[in-house]
Amino acid sequence: MQEHVKVKRNILLNPGPATTTDTVKMAQVVPDICPREKAFADMMKVMREDFVRIVHGDPGRYTSVLFCGSGTINMDVCLNSLLPEGRKVLVINNGAYSSRAVQICAYYGLPFIDLQFPEDEQPDIEEIERTLREHPEIALVYTTHNETGTGLLNPIREIGALVHRYGAVFAVDTTSTYAMRPIDMEADHIDFCMASAQKGLMAMTGLSFVIGDRALIEKSAQYPRRSYYCNLYLQYHFFETTGEMHFTPPVQTIYAARQALDEYFAEGEEAKWQRHLRVFEAIHAGLARLGFQDMIRRELQAGLVVAVKYPDDENWDFERVHDYCYERGFTIYPGKAAVQNTFRLCALGAITERDIEDFFVVLEEALRTCGVQIPVRYEG
Repeated sequence: MQEHVKVKRNILLNPGPATTTDTVKMAQVVPDICPREKAFADMMKVMREDFVRIVHGDPGRYTSVLFCGSGTINMDVCLNSLLPEGRKVLVINNGAYSSRAVQICAYYGLPFIDLQFPEDEQPDIEEIERTLREHPEIALVYTTHNETGTGLLNPIREIGALVHRYGAVFAVDTTSTYAMRPIDMEADHIDFCMASAQKGLMAMTGLSFVIGDRALIEKSAQYPRRSYYCNLYLQYHFFETTGEMHFTPPVQTIYAARQALDEYFAEGEEAKWQRHLRVFEAIHAGLARLGFQDMIRRELQAGLVVAVKYPDDENWDFERVHDYCYERGFTIYPGKAAVQNTFRLCALGAITERDIEDFFVVLEEALRTCGVQIPVRYEG
């Protein structure tokens, strides 16, 4: 019966949650089940292994730990759980989401170094090395793979090699790259990466997960306990000993994630990434036709998010443009850049180049309705 249910399809060009398939949506419609049943635990066990497979992790070395919440819960978990007593966190900060990691450190009272770089540039590798060399007390280095506020790609492989050279642990926020841009735990020198089901995996909000080195998780049992709900070792240990989440899981959301995993493997890592790249290229083509400019230089973009500068036009009104597009089934999203007014278009979710072509027809109509000059103009 579920196969015949049709849900209105919206094209979400925001940076998550993503447009989903109807099969993922309908996977939530299941018979009620107690999440302490063995059948449910068995399904989560396989899912934990599949999450590791996506980032090419050795299942003997890496595991995944599931949590209820948005991607920020992973940041909280990794930062508060993986810092030994008397040591420091180094946050490589060039955007809104690495700035959030700084805020988490401050809220917990963790010793940290906020190593700031411009939000439209990749971090300076030499400056990172100098900081690691001058501060041997650094035990945990944290950065973001794709700064989702701007679309900037950070060079995690180069950073990770440095981190390991200086004996620290490397944690990477891959929330907006996981299951989209290919990641390899060992080749990229990642000890811990984190993601949420609603972005690259194209499932539903409410399920997040940390993928990490099993030995380091077990070592963290001896670190200060700074949180109960958000402690990595506590959740890991409960999974390992019972097969269950410590606290009540989002049951229907997990069924949707299981379906999304099946669809991910059916499409294939490379085919899926190439589809997202085609969508990304279609976004750039449409923007170029209308005269819009990017905030981030093209060679520094991750292939996932385009931060588009507001045009210098007195008739430009983001809310009016947003509402016009939204009423016609397309969602655009404001930017998160501190120094530039932008909106974002994302190559995320179950969408194609044709969807992008249709979107730009609507966007052009919105501009004309608002009286914005086409091609849009910029001063200077």
